[in-house]
Amino acid sequence: MIQLIIDQRRKDLGGFEVGRVLPYAPHRMVGPFIFFDHMGPASFQPGFARSVDVRPHPHIGLSTLSYLFKGEMTHRDSVGSEIAIRPGEVNWMTAGRGITHSERFETLRARGGVLDGIQTWLALPVEHEETEPAFSHHAGDDLPFYQGDGQTARLIAGKAFGAEARVPVFSPLFYVHWELATGVRTGLPAEYPERAAYVARGRIEIDGQEIRSGQMAVLAPGQTVGVTALEPSSVMLLGGEPVGPRFIDWNFVSSSKDRIEQAKADWRAGRMKLPDLDHDEFIPLA
Repeated sequence: MIQLIIDQRRKDLGGFEVGRVLPYAPHRMVGPFIFFDHMGPASFQPGFARSVDVRPHPHIGLSTLSYLFKGEMTHRDSVGSEIAIRPGEVNWMTAGRGITHSERFETLRARGGVLDGIQTWLALPVEHEETEPAFSHHAGDDLPFYQGDGQTARLIAGKAFGAEARVPVFSPLFYVHWELATGVRTGLPAEYPERAAYVARGRIEIDGQEIRSGQMAVLAPGQTVGVTALEPSSVMLLGGEPVGPRFIDWNFVSSSKDRIEQAKADWRAGRMKLPDLDHDEFIPLA
C-alpha cells in the first residue's frame, strides 16, 4: 500500500539541475534518509565552466552517499580523500563532528558527456552524531549483486534480500538499485518499518497505482508490496529504522538546533579545515 507519492522538485544548482525529493514538508524522512537528490540527467559539452563544480562546503551529523548511473565526478575532502566515482560505485562520507568536501567534474569537462546519479544524506543516530569524520569508496564489484528473471539488483548499502553491503552504515537500513524489464512482477518485503521506491527512469505499478519517473512512493509498513514494471525501469529502493526527528539548516543536520548554530559559527570563522587541494575557494554561508 502507498502512503504518499512525492514528485521531485527541479532546482538549478548553477550549471545543471537536480530533482529534489527529500526533505518534503509532509514527510521529511524515510528511515534515516533525510535528503534525496536526483542529479540530472544533464548533458555537458567539453570545456564547460568550472563554476559548475561544487566548491568546498561543510557538513555535520550525517553521512552522504553518492551513486551514479552515468558520468564521473571527483570527490575531495578534509580527511585527505581524493577519488573519482563512476557508475555503479559508492562514495560514502561520514561527516560526524564535521567534514568539508568538494565535487569536481574534470573528466566530463575534458570529454563531455552525461551526468546522472543520486545523492542522499542519512542522518546519524544521536549517539553517533559527533563521530570522527571518515570516507570510504566501494567499487561496483564490491557490492552484492543479483541478476535473473528480468531484473538486476545492486545492494548499495545496508541489508536487504538476505545480503549485506560493506558500506559502514550506522543504523539499520537498505538502499538498492533495481533494474526491471517490462512486465516483471516482483515484491518488496516488509523488512523495515519505513520504505520507499523512487523511479529514476521508466514507469512501475505498485499495488495497482502507477509511479512515473521522478516520483517517490512512500510505502505503508508491515506488508509485502507488489511491484510491476510497465516499461524498462530504474528504481531506487530505500528505507530503514527511524532515527528520530532532525533539524536541517543549509548543509548541517542535527538533533540539536544549538549544535547547528555552532557549526554555522565555525564555518563563518574559518575553523573547519578545507580539503588540501581546495584551500583557495569555498561556498560561504549566506
